[in-house]
Amino acid sequence: MQNYALDDTDRRLLAALQRDSTLSIQALAEIAQMSTSPCWRRIKALREAGVIRGEVALVDRRKVGMSTLAYIHLSLVDHSEPTIRRFEDFAQRHDRVVECATITGADDYVIKVMAQDPEDLERFLMRDLLSLGLVRASTTHFVLRQTKYSTAVPLD
Repeated sequence: MQNYALDDTDRRLLAALQRDSTLSIQALAEIAQMSTSPCWRRIKALREAGVIRGEVALVDRRKVGMSTLAYIHLSLVDHSEPTIRRFEDFAQRHDRVVECATITGADDYVIKVMAQDPEDLERFLMRDLLSLGLVRASTTHFVLRQTKYSTAVPLD
């Protein structure tokens, strides 16, 4: 994957959009110190290059009843292609899994899971995840308090 060469104008536009993707082209042009047409073309180019992948609404998980957050470290029963594919397909399909990454160290994956409460998380673990028969071992780490949460990519 080739890096996109960002200049200072791109960085200003991306930083502004990461803070508030609902800003008008006029507001973005003012932030980037340019006129609206070149600003629109800049943003269009960033989208076409895949630098801007999408724009979403960030939902407060607590306000919609998902007060429990946990990181679960997993070791799979084996590292065969079918096992890996089945696990990754499960992670992609299941809404409670909001992040999934392969990791180094003693475990194979870490997943970030949202649930209504600890009992809901236990149901997910027992009925959905562990019943697949793909997980050799798991360790769950409950998040007690989140001191920082950001979706913004550093642009410096």
